Amino acid sequence: MPLYDYRCTACGTTFEVNRQVDQASQECCPDCGADAKRVFTPVGVHFKGSGFHNTDYRAKPEESSSACPAASDASPACDSCPAKD
Repeated sequence: MPLYDYRCTACGTTFEVNRQVDQASQECCPDCGADAKRVFTPVGVHFKGSGFHNTDYRAKPEESSSACPAASDASPACDSCPAKD
């Protein structure tokens, strides 16, 4: 049977209830007897692989025509650059 979390609307006490899915969901606080609301807790999910939002909309890397930016005539080559020759 599933375990459900509830929070009292009057005193704020949080408690767990073990009940079947088809049972009535009206619960009362064990401390003060007031009505309680069900608490939904987030579940940690980590999506991996292609096809998810963060990989679909990531900026594409710019492709350059040459591996060395100094190989063109527009910019001077640095001292350790093989394109300087």
